[in-house]
Amino acid sequence: MELKLRPAEECKYDVVSLGEVMLRFDPGEGRIRTARNFRVWEGGGEYNVVRGLHKTFGMKTAVITAFADNEIGKLLKDFIEQGGVDTDLICWKETDGIGRVCRNGLNFTERGFGIRRALSCSDRANTAISQATAEDFDFEYIFGTLGVRWLHTGGIYAALSEESCKTVIEACRIAKKYGTVVSYDLNYRESMWDGIGGLEKCREVNREVAKYADVVIGSEEDFTACLGYEIPGNNANLTDLNVEGYKEMISSAAEEYPNFKAVAAMLHTVRTASINDWRALCWSDGEISMSKEYVGLEVLDRVGIGDSFASGFVYGLMTTGDPEIAVNYGTAHGALVMTTPGDTSMAGVDEIEAVMAGAGARVKR
Repeated sequence: MELKLRPAEECKYDVVSLGEVMLRFDPGEGRIRTARNFRVWEGGGEYNVVRGLHKTFGMKTAVITAFADNEIGKLLKDFIEQGGVDTDLICWKETDGIGRVCRNGLNFTERGFGIRRALSCSDRANTAISQATAEDFDFEYIFGTLGVRWLHTGGIYAALSEESCKTVIEACRIAKKYGTVVSYDLNYRESMWDGIGGLEKCREVNREVAKYADVVIGSEEDFTACLGYEIPGNNANLTDLNVEGYKEMISSAAEEYPNFKAVAAMLHTVRTASINDWRALCWSDGEISMSKEYVGLEVLDRVGIGDSFASGFVYGLMTTGDPEIAVNYGTAHGALVMTTPGDTSMAGVDEIEAVMAGAGARVKR
C-alpha cells in the first residue's frame, strides 16, 4: 500500500479533524431519566480520533470546529486543552445568550448493562459548527500555509446540516490539493440525515466525499447506507464471517473510487450491552487483512470504540504502512477503550501493543 504522506518538517500538524465537539453528560451506572448528578466529558466522533492520536500515540494534532462564544464553549475549549489537542483552529461564533442565534451541542449518554442497551439522547440542533462555512476556517491557510499531513472527518459531521455537507466536501477538496491524506469515517446516523434529505442526501454527500478519501472506515450498515454497497451473503456472526463478501463489496467500491488506498470494516457483535465480540478487517491493494478476534469482551462503556479504532488504525498506517499491523492497532485500541468511561481514550501505546502481543489481564506489578 502506498500512502504518500507529506514530510513532517513541512507541516505544523500530523493530523487534524473536522467535526463537532459536544459536552457529554454521563450518569455513571444510573439512568438519564432518574439522574441527579452527571459526570461531564467532551466528545465527538471526529474529535475523539485526534484526541487519541495525541494523548495515546503522541502525535501533533488539532481540531477544526466552531463553538458559541459563551461559558459552555470555554468549558469545551478547556477540556480539549487538557487532552493536548491544539485549539488554534476553533472558530468562535457570536451568540445571543439563549441559543437563538447558535449554541453548543450536548449529548446525554448512559452506558447500558446486560439486557439494557446503551442509550444516547442528543441536544445538538442549531449549533455553531452546524452553521460554520469553509470561509470560517480558511482551509487554504490551514492546509496550504500551516501544513497538515492527515485530515480525518466523518459522516456525523456531514449530517449536521446542509451547510456542513458543503463544508466537509470543500475541506476534503482543499486538503487533497495540498497533498494531505484524507480519512473518512462513514458513521451513518439515520436520525441525523432524516432532517436534511434522508438516505438520498446521505448517499449524495458521502459519494462526493468518497472521491477525495484515501482511507475509508465503516461498518456493514455504513457501507450500505452511505455508499449503496451490499455485502453478498453476509452473516453478522463473526465466527461465520463472509470475508469474501466483504472483499467483493470493497473491491467494487475501489473500482468506482480508485483513490481508495485502504478500507477498514469494523465487525461488532453485541451479545449484551456488557459482552461484545469485536474485530475488523482491512482491504488494501486487493487483499484482505484480518485483525485478532476479541470474543466475549466485558464492556464498561462502549461509546467511542469506533473512534478509537480509527485513531489506532490511522497511527498504524502512518507509522508502518502495513494494513495488517494498522488494523490490529485499531482493534486493540478499541477493545481497551471499552474498559474505561467516557468517549475518549485513556489507553497508553504500551498497553495497546501488549494487547496486540497477547498480554493477559493479570495485575501488573
